[in-house]
Amino acid sequence: MDKGHPLPQDFWELLHCLRMRSKYAILLVFVVALVIIEKENNIISRVSDKLKQSPQSLMEANSTDSGSVLPENGSLLSLSELDAAFSQLRNRLQNVTLQLGGTLPAPVQGTRRHILLMATTRTGSSFVGEFFNQQGNIFYLFEPLWHIERTVSFETGGANAVGSALVYRDVLKQLFLCDLYILENFIIPFPEDHLTQFLFRRGSSRSLCEEPVCTPFVKKVFEKYHCKNRRCGPLNVTLAMEACRRKEHMALKVVRIRQLEYLRPLVEDPRLDMRIIQLVRDPRAVLASRIVAFSGKYETWKKWATEGTATLNEDEVQRLRGNCESIRLSAELGLRQPAWLRGRYMLVRYEDIARSPLQKAKEMYRFSGVAITPQVEEWIRKNTQAPHNSNDIYSTQKNSSEQFEKWRFSIPFKLAQVVQNVCSPAMKLFGYKLAGSPEALTNRSVSLLEERRTFWVT
Repeated sequence: MDKGHPLPQDFWELLHCLRMRSKYAILLVFVVALVIIEKENNIISRVSDKLKQSPQSLMEANSTDSGSVLPENGSLLSLSELDAAFSQLRNRLQNVTLQLGGTLPAPVQGTRRHILLMATTRTGSSFVGEFFNQQGNIFYLFEPLWHIERTVSFETGGANAVGSALVYRDVLKQLFLCDLYILENFIIPFPEDHLTQFLFRRGSSRSLCEEPVCTPFVKKVFEKYHCKNRRCGPLNVTLAMEACRRKEHMALKVVRIRQLEYLRPLVEDPRLDMRIIQLVRDPRAVLASRIVAFSGKYETWKKWATEGTATLNEDEVQRLRGNCESIRLSAELGLRQPAWLRGRYMLVRYEDIARSPLQKAKEMYRFSGVAITPQVEEWIRKNTQAPHNSNDIYSTQKNSSEQFEKWRFSIPFKLAQVVQNVCSPAMKLFGYKLAGSPEALTNRSVSLLEERRTFWVT
């Protein structure tokens, strides 16, 4: 065709037609995308409404005892079913996001460990948890189940005890999958736009107090559990989730899980690579510490032991027995090395950690399959040689070689005898010797600790 020859009118009409079709095609794709997003939002809304039903209904949904008669308040999908729904929903949302050209935080490559420090109150778990909190590539959460205990009411024993264990377990699973939104259903008041200033002990998790999770400080916004070394704005749960996904490993410290058998679904979940560390301590030392930390709750114990002016409540004694037995049964299960726990369970005594903190920290890291860093080692050296007059009952700084037997001089022998009577099977298993007299209790030259290696199931 010659350069100066005009194009036919039909050609221009064809070109105009193609342009109009392209515009309509783009508009159609946009409308379809909006419809898909709206549909997914409706699904999320329905699931969220289910989660926000009453705490009592949540307990009912997680009871596996078909013969139990539970209060009538309707029904709720179990968290296990909701987990499956969330997984399916998450995959669909990811597909939609990718189709629209969006990006998602890339999951960490390699072997991701999921470490659970399982203990009870006043066993030194806050101190031991710092071994993992100080590791830069571990996303660490301190007592996330505190909110569930405060929100969901469970009576002791029977189906209610099973219900609480199942709720705790299913929340743990979501947390290990970095689904921190699950906590929003238990934090009071409820977070707004995924922002909260009420997460329990936020300052005890370095991952929640470093960038980008630490957002600019907001004036006149009070945060009860604020970060210790820097001022941050309210916690953005979405940013915390993204930080969790970017870390190489994850660790949780809990004192509200005592039945090891209920954790089997977590261990067998192919998405998780669980390592469970059960921390125990001499029950006499635990009681002595609780009397100081929770003085109001144990006022009767103190008066009975020192003044003889009160009667020791038999229910409280039986509760102590039950605590010791649940800890013992869990440890016996772990030490039996069932196939599902082999290589995934470790039992360690606080007293051994207190005497050799760096050595035991290295053993726990080796068991977990994570390389310990010089920063962790330096923190342990610095914080296990605290001044002798450090008396903060919640401090993670310990003169550990001095502290672990300090309880022997603070607990009355009458109380030590009560503990020995009801907790002797657990004490025998863990290698804690009985004191036969007040002199044996307070004589440092008489060891109340049998030499034991760390119990490590391989």
